[in-house]
Amino acid sequence: MIINKANLEAVFLNIKTTFNKAFEAAPSDWEATTMKVPSGSSQNNYNWLSRFPKMRKWLGDKVIKALSAFKYVIVNDDFEATVEVDRNDIEDDTLGIYGPMAQEAGYSAKQLPDELVADLKNGIMTTECYDGQYFYDTDHPVGNGGEVPVASVSNKITAVLSAATLAAVEASYGALRHAIMNFKDDEGRPLGLVPNLLEVPPALEGVANIIATSDKLQDNSPNPYKGTCTVKVNPRLTSATMYMLHVTNRPLKPFIFQERKAPVFVQQTDQNSDDVFMRKKFKYGCEARGAVGVGLWQLSAASTGAG
Repeated sequence: MIINKANLEAVFLNIKTTFNKAFEAAPSDWEATTMKVPSGSSQNNYNWLSRFPKMRKWLGDKVIKALSAFKYVIVNDDFEATVEVDRNDIEDDTLGIYGPMAQEAGYSAKQLPDELVADLKNGIMTTECYDGQYFYDTDHPVGNGGEVPVASVSNKITAVLSAATLAAVEASYGALRHAIMNFKDDEGRPLGLVPNLLEVPPALEGVANIIATSDKLQDNSPNPYKGTCTVKVNPRLTSATMYMLHVTNRPLKPFIFQERKAPVFVQQTDQNSDDVFMRKKFKYGCEARGAVGVGLWQLSAASTGAG
């Protein structure tokens, strides 16, 4: 193939088309537990998370919830995936070898949020949220308007997930479920949260499915928790014992994917560039900007499963 502007444009248009098709076809399920928040700068401030929005009866003047002293900032990061194309491969018309690489780049770009959210969850036991506590913790401060803590609330336990007996289920899954359903706002009113998604690593898939779908527990006793949640098996979780119960049927979700720039295909095809002149290499790939973080701790509870 003769190397000229028109042929180069055709070559990279074909690679871009392959990339885009792979991007569209790639599976992605991060949105099950994570809300996407657009970002228009290098970072977003989420101090508004300290005010759980809830309607109240309007008597007299409106009650204004001021921003608390909490501060939670998520800073955007840059991401890229780049592939070199040798000029000889274009001249020799052997570009078929780049098709799979373009597909893999598109697949990886689509799954970037899944990978970032999984990394967040794998370190979640030591990840701080807006109130300065770990996202999963035993002493989240709650109080009057978020200003004067008067109590502490837990969304973390250590019980092993078990479907052996009703007592075992109550101590694990049931404990998380009841904790979330009992959370109140700063004025002492129930938030009315009902968890609906149990997220587990592959090692806990069988036990989780018994709790969520079986009529009987392992000791053949009735299962009162059947149908109270769906199960999400996350193969990216590195802990074989940790499990999380989420509220995902609200506009707000437990985790945040902050998108500054959606993945875009980029290419370097200028024949006068240093890489082409000195090394006969063209480049294509993908660029994106964004970050992940934690949202409202009230929307999730978890166990280390350490027993």
